[in-house]
Amino acid sequence: MVFCFNNINMEQAIKQPRYVNIAIDVAEKIANGDFVENEKIKGRSTLASNYNVSPETIRRAMTLLADLDVIKILPNSGIVISQKNNAIDFINKFSSKENLMSIREKIKKLIYERNLLNLEIDNNIDSILENFTQLKNIGRIKHFEYEIKSDCPLANKTITETRFWHNTGATIIGAVRNNEVFVSVGPYFLFTPNDVIIFVGIDDVKLRVEKFCTAL
Repeated sequence: MVFCFNNINMEQAIKQPRYVNIAIDVAEKIANGDFVENEKIKGRSTLASNYNVSPETIRRAMTLLADLDVIKILPNSGIVISQKNNAIDFINKFSSKENLMSIREKIKKLIYERNLLNLEIDNNIDSILENFTQLKNIGRIKHFEYEIKSDCPLANKTITETRFWHNTGATIIGAVRNNEVFVSVGPYFLFTPNDVIIFVGIDDVKLRVEKFCTAL
């Protein structure tokens, strides 16, 4: 008879020790009638070869079944099937245990997923609070325009050279030159006469820009 693990769930087989899987397989063969009571089956060496495991693994499997009176190990005579009902009981008890273990693993997985969800919720709450704080200031942020005259000290200098933000607290968001609009101008944008710069800021930023431009 060829031995295989046809009746053992592959996931279960991976989790359980080999000798337990072999014991279950033999018990299922007994329950299914492949082995009958008082039938003598092959010795440990042959079983080891059929299951492709060591004789020690077979010894442990058979000892497990013998302890449950599923089989009897006769010295120098081999292995004899003892009680079919005991084999069925062993399978049922094992299945119940596996169900409990499966439920336990599912609960652990759900707890892990719940913790991840809670973390994501916390992060989203933090983002909402941060955005809310920013939105509170939107009403205070205004945009202004300032035209650079030919005699303005800013003319022919870059934003970096004038240290515009450091000196005024204003952020330039664009400029208009000869009806051409420049958006998100960089630090090396060169002010030229008749440019109209567009900037944003809070409180008295317009006044600070005007004072800075005339003080240079």
